[in-house]
Amino acid sequence: MNNNEKNYLNIKELLSIPTFSGVNISEDGNYAAFVKTTADWKDNLYRNHIWIFDKNKEECYALSNIEGTSPIWSPDSKHIAYLSAAGGINQIFMQSLTDASRTQITDENEGVSTFKWDPAGNGIYFISRVKESESLTKRKAVYGDFHHAGKENQNHILSYIEIGTSSLNTTAHPLTDPKDFHVQEFDISHDGKKIAFIAKPSPEAQEDPNRDLYIADRESGEMQKINCNKLLGGSLCFSPNAGKICYTASLKEKEFYRNHIQDSTIEIYDLESGEHLQPLPHFDSTITPIRWTSKGILIRWQHKTNYHIGLLSENGSVKKINSDGFIMDASITKDGNHLAYNKAAANETFEIFLDDRKITNENSFFKGKARSNREVISWKNSEDIEIEGVLTTPADFDASKKYPLLVFVHGGPGWASFPIHSGCFNDKYPVEQFVQKGFIVLEPNYRGSTGYGNDFYKANYRNFGFGDYDDVISGVDSLVGKGIADRDRVGVMGWSQGGFIAAFCSIYSDRFKAASVGGAITNLRNHYVNTDIPYFFRMYLGSTPWDDPEIYSKASPMTYIKSASTPTLIQHGEVDARVPITNAYDLFRGLTDMDVETELVVFKGMAYSSTQPGMHAAIMKQNLMWFSHYLLGESLEGFRVL
Repeated sequence: MNNNEKNYLNIKELLSIPTFSGVNISEDGNYAAFVKTTADWKDNLYRNHIWIFDKNKEECYALSNIEGTSPIWSPDSKHIAYLSAAGGINQIFMQSLTDASRTQITDENEGVSTFKWDPAGNGIYFISRVKESESLTKRKAVYGDFHHAGKENQNHILSYIEIGTSSLNTTAHPLTDPKDFHVQEFDISHDGKKIAFIAKPSPEAQEDPNRDLYIADRESGEMQKINCNKLLGGSLCFSPNAGKICYTASLKEKEFYRNHIQDSTIEIYDLESGEHLQPLPHFDSTITPIRWTSKGILIRWQHKTNYHIGLLSENGSVKKINSDGFIMDASITKDGNHLAYNKAAANETFEIFLDDRKITNENSFFKGKARSNREVISWKNSEDIEIEGVLTTPADFDASKKYPLLVFVHGGPGWASFPIHSGCFNDKYPVEQFVQKGFIVLEPNYRGSTGYGNDFYKANYRNFGFGDYDDVISGVDSLVGKGIADRDRVGVMGWSQGGFIAAFCSIYSDRFKAASVGGAITNLRNHYVNTDIPYFFRMYLGSTPWDDPEIYSKASPMTYIKSASTPTLIQHGEVDARVPITNAYDLFRGLTDMDVETELVVFKGMAYSSTQPGMHAAIMKQNLMWFSHYLLGESLEGFRVL
């Protein structure tokens, strides 16, 4: 790069780009609240602050210097409630816009996880974890701390608290019994008379397929379990007249998905007739309901590399609101007249919009910097299936030049790569710095990715590993065939499912000069008994390792360890429950025994991701140095100290 050319964002700058979440619009349409997350490098923490946009004053400002999340406006638009730490535990606070007074509403022993306003504004419904039982506390004091797996859980309950002048003196009223189930999601009817909620037997992730739908009557206290033998998920939304409720459900009954990949659609339950209606059975995408308004149900869905929102009527017609871009989350008024959302356009990072007007300016982070170009491309795999991906190239890209190529594989598999700049999706791989070094980067949306229809989403059924490799390597070959990628300088990386694919590609094949395997599954049989979601692998592989050991062996990167030759960086969070660290040790021992150059880095206290920007910076620097060494010939000096 010439001295006159601009530099790309460095690693610290990449991790300093703020991210947005929790967008919420006031019922009068005059205010939007959202959470802005920023890196505090001095204290090595991410900070969450609530910001407010006032349409009348044309002003955007931080609510306070106190951290908070999950802002929700009161029905009269005069107050805002949110979660904030009190004694290190999340509680509900309420703040007035007129006098900036701040009141603590709850004082739960185990904190609050989520909440919603009573539609009349007289109180707040919330979900919290129950206090540890006295018998368990006594047992710990006498014998020490131990746990009976799957038998001892602290379930979450639904409660209600009235808002008074001195809210901490107001008692919260439990509406569910922790002995019955674990409450996850809920909604209140517009007249405040009914509550719908989804619950499962315990908080353990492996119980997710056993969710059930309940309706509770606020006046009588009567609770009804709805006969719905489907896999349930997503948000719950009452209709304006309180006669129906909307949620996401599988297309078939639960038992089918014991050994098959889950699909889902919108379902509407009629409380009077008991009828279940799926208005979009042929809508070839996963749909999430957000809110049922007077103008229809606000829904969100993915189409290829775009995330759309639109209004769904009960007859199945959908009015799309946005034509392109990625909408992360959205909030709409109950009359359907005002809308706020979090959106990123192609080659940009996320901004907040109120009634289609941009009210933030985070893309200013790129001012004075070179910015890579992210383009959606496609190719055919060996089965003649079209695969899409995102190709990132430098601002001064020269199509006559061969570039060293890095393949960055997204996780999931039920996810995708998008042509946007977003730290909330990628805090591990410094794409802009890869481009600065002279690489181009390919992010394949391999079979199993979302947004390409249900057939494509299920195309990796009993085809883990080999199908993924085909989709990845055909993309590499396509770029090599176009003359823009150097066949002899290709690297592969990914985290979680992307790490599994990177491990499989680099062990099974000798096509890659270097690999980075992050938070990855390496031995599926061992992983099945260690992960918190064993049901996931029954769905994708069609069986257990006891009934079909061959499919687990065939799909495992470790099966092919004797053919390994690719220098491999292994990065793993020490306390990752989804992909336990035993996977990393399996791979490290296997590569070491095969005399393959490898480095295992264990990130202390980290699960899938870290709460410390410094740790993310270390992960990024290690990846940058690793690939720069093995593909560009640069030194690894300082790799262990950075």
